Formats: sequence, C-alpha cells, structure tokens
Amino acid sequence: MIKIPETLVEQMIRQANEELPNECCGILAGKAAEGIIEIVEIYPMTNIDHSPEHFSLDPKEQLEVYKSVRERGLKVLGNYHSHPATPSRPSREDIRLAFDPAAVYMILSLMTNPPVLKAFHIENGDYREIPMQVI
Repeated sequence: MIKIPETLVEQMIRQANEELPNECCGILAGKAAEGIIEIVEIYPMTNIDHSPEHFSLDPKEQLEVYKSVRERGLKVLGNYHSHPATPSRPSREDIRLAFDPAAVYMILSLMTNPPVLKAFHIENGDYREIPMQVI
C-alpha cells in the first residue's frame, strides 16, 4: 500500500501540465516499513529527453536530489513520470528501462480529465499495480 498526500499529487499534475507536450518526471522520497510505502516528498526533475514518449532524469540533478533525500533522513523510493496521451500503465519502454524491482514507478496519465495516477512495481518484464491511498 502506498500513501501519498493530495498536495504532492496536485504538484505532479501541475508539473505534468506545465511540461506538455513532453513527459514530466521526478523522484519519489519517503519511508517504507511493514508493507506501507509513505511518499513524503517529490522532487521534480528535468526530462533531458524533451519527449512526449519517454524520459531521462538529469544525472546532475539526480545526484543533488539523492544527497538531499539522505540529509533529510528519507529514502529514494522510486520515480514518477507523466504519459501525456496514453494510459497510466507502464509502456514497453518503461518496462525495458526498469532496473529495480523494489522501486515504485508512478505514472500520471493526462489522457483523461481528471488525470489518473497509478503506481507499479516492475520486475522481469512484467508489472503489477500497487494499491494507493491519497491522503
């Protein structure tokens, strides 16, 4: 189960709309214990691909975010990105590039209004949705 504050979801939606037509992306940070993943902070990142179909995090920004997360006593739990015109599920490219089966991959689809946010674990070329509660 993932818990994420509504304010962070709203922040993701704003970022995704501002970066249209391209995908937006960012890092998820928080705490995980006893099957509960709590997203405490999101870190919007630059999509260096500038593409509506895929994203790559800026490596310099990523290093700074990882330092900041550690300093705050949090953990990097995964990443998020938007799908401007496709559903909120991992694309073939998302699955191909997923390298950490423990990571949370959140995908925000702007295909509908309101946007749809879902979370996944991706492992061995397959994915499963993680239940999520917006608090």
